[in-house]
Parts: sequence; structure tokens; C-alpha cells
Amino acid sequence: MNSTDNSNETSKPGVDKCPLCRGTEFVFSHYEEKNGIKYEYEKPCSCREKNAWARRFKNALIPEEFKNAKLDNYEQKTKMQQAMYALTMEYLKSFPKNRKQLDEDGAPNFGFIATIGEQRLRQLPADQRTEIKYKHNNFGIGKTHLQIAVAKQLIKNGFSVLVVSDVSFMDEMMNAKRMSDEGEMYNSMLNTALSVDVLVWDDIGKAKPTEAKEGLYYNIINERYKKRKPIIFNSNEDKSTLADRIGYAANSRLLEKREDEQYYVVDTEGVDYRLKG
Repeated sequence: MNSTDNSNETSKPGVDKCPLCRGTEFVFSHYEEKNGIKYEYEKPCSCREKNAWARRFKNALIPEEFKNAKLDNYEQKTKMQQAMYALTMEYLKSFPKNRKQLDEDGAPNFGFIATIGEQRLRQLPADQRTEIKYKHNNFGIGKTHLQIAVAKQLIKNGFSVLVVSDVSFMDEMMNAKRMSDEGEMYNSMLNTALSVDVLVWDDIGKAKPTEAKEGLYYNIINERYKKRKPIIFNSNEDKSTLADRIGYAANSRLLEKREDEQYYVVDTEGVDYRLKG
């Protein structure tokens, strides 16, 4: 509600984007006069919901290389890819319908993890490594594509989402921790990772392990675990080698299978589409 004496419909950025509201996201509804003062009443413009989705999408920090990742353009050329897609759709179907339901009931984690982890492959003799890598390859099979597509759908459904890539995220957090700002930047980044509705964690366990990083993995995973806030993740490590990378306590919480719900963590392997071109 605004008095007509104080109206300023061009004060917000992007005023030329919507011809109806001129960027204010509100349109005129009706006038009323009270005590000799004429008031202008407004209602949300039809662009408001679309703009809210765009803001959530921007805040999610989706990588540029996956801006076109969608559920309907995921190629299902192998049985593994078909199984991954089917599990993804099942997860979306079972996901809470709104934020209120998510806050009340929580949601399980959803992960694609390697059958044979990268760390395990590196420990094999050279003459065995190539054969095992080919047989149990976990790279380039579309894990991130599917999970970014899920993130986009959840954003459209009104959920807040944050996408992080393990190496850059952990480096940024460690750098923020060393800043001389009394922890302001570090705590701000940490709070976002803890409070967002859905955290999408790409290539978790890729960063070089340190004691400080292990503590950070545990902090984020444990806090989200306690609040039943889901983590959608993928890893090129397997269930054992991932524990070596992020810590056993964090790994246990990330991969836990609860008795009262469907399990959405699956071992994956297949042909690397990047090498096939």
C-alpha cells in the first residue's frame, strides 16, 4: 500500500523488462481515500513469480557448462544411464511438494557414487589399472548433468538451491577462513551451505584431504543431516575411498540408509562419453 504522494515506480533496477509494472513487480489495483488522503493499492505483477525463479536460479550458482542440462535432453544410451534416469525421476516424484513440507519431514540424500573409486584405481599396479578403469569407469556418464537438471526443477518448484564443486568450494572456504575479517566471509559462506533447502555437491571427495577440510566436511554434512536437509551429490570415489577423502563420520552420515525411507545412493559405472566424442 502506497500513498500516491510517495509513489516511485521507476526506482527499481530493470524497469524496462516488464511493460506492465516497469520493473517494480507490482501493478495498480485500486484507489481508496482515507481521512482525506488518497491511497494507491497494488498487487503482484504477473512477472513477479518468473523473476523470483530467475533470482533463485542465479543464487544457485549453476556452472555455465551445465546451463543447458535438462531432464529431457539426458541421453539414455546404456542400461546404467537408464537406471540413473529412472532413479532421478523417482527421487523428484517423492520429494516434498513445498518448503513447509520439507521443513517438517525432511528429504533423503541423493547420490551417484563410483563402483571402483579413483583413489583405489591409483593404488593398483599399472598393468591392472587401465583394464579396471575401462571396466568400471565412472567418468563422463552424465552424473552431474542429471543432478543439475534436478536442481533446476527444484528451483522451479520454489526451493532454494546451492551448487558447489568440491575442489573450488573447499579452496574458497579455506581461503575465507584465513581472511582477517573475524570470520565474516567464512561464516557467511558456511551459513549458506547449511541453510539452503538443497545442497548440490559435485565431485565430493575430489579436494586434497587435510584435517581442516575433514572438519568442514563433517560440519556441513552433520548439520544438514540433523535437520534432514538433503544433499544431492556425486563422487568419483567409492563408498570406502570416499570415507578416506572426507572422513568416516561425514561419510557415514552422507551415505546412511534409513529404515523408513527409500535409498537414493547408487553405485555407477559406464562408458565415458567424453572419450567417445
